[in-house]
Amino acid sequence: MSISIRTLARRAALVVATGTAALVLAACGGDGADSAAGGAGHGDAGSHSPATTPSPAGTHNAQDVAFAQGMIPHHRQALEMARLAGDRASSDTVKDLAGRIEKAQDPEIRTMTGWLKSWGEDVPASSGGGMDHSASGHSGMPGMMGAEDMDALAKLTGKAFDVQFLTLMVEHHEGAVEMARTEQGKGRYGQAKRMAEDIVTAQNAEIAEMNKLLGKSGSRSGTQG
Repeated sequence: MSISIRTLARRAALVVATGTAALVLAACGGDGADSAAGGAGHGDAGSHSPATTPSPAGTHNAQDVAFAQGMIPHHRQALEMARLAGDRASSDTVKDLAGRIEKAQDPEIRTMTGWLKSWGEDVPASSGGGMDHSASGHSGMPGMMGAEDMDALAKLTGKAFDVQFLTLMVEHHEGAVEMARTEQGKGRYGQAKRMAEDIVTAQNAEIAEMNKLLGKSGSRSGTQG
């Protein structure tokens, strides 16, 4: 009887030991899988703590997201304004400037859209036809035109269009520069900060060019004569 009891006890101990080993292996295996997934998703194979694991893109922060989500609709409006110049502007210089704005900003929109998608963030919806410019929640951004400004610009032709286009685009560019400088100071994602630097450099140069074409400071009251 005592032998049977010792045998049962030994078997029970073996079962417990086997179960414990299985749990340890499962835990180790799970940790390895999680580490592999983290390395693939975050680009940081050396970090295993959820509290310190970087975001999927590696180094972006909330400011980088805000920069892309704000600059995309801001650029879209600049493109809309630039495309109006094709059959409304009288000055070849204004048409050339509008073409350069479109050539520079359209690729930037595509780049920022790619960032947001890779980060799992929302890409601002396009207005489609470009109507109702102030209704999408972006009218409060620096330099963003309201519906009245855009509709009024679309109704102008010739020199009147040239003057108003330059005047509005100066304001629009100044807003973009302000947004880009915020990204330079508070952003973390290297590519976004480099784009912000490019925007500051290029658009400040275009502001100076447009003010020169306007002949004065670019203020609305001083350029209509």
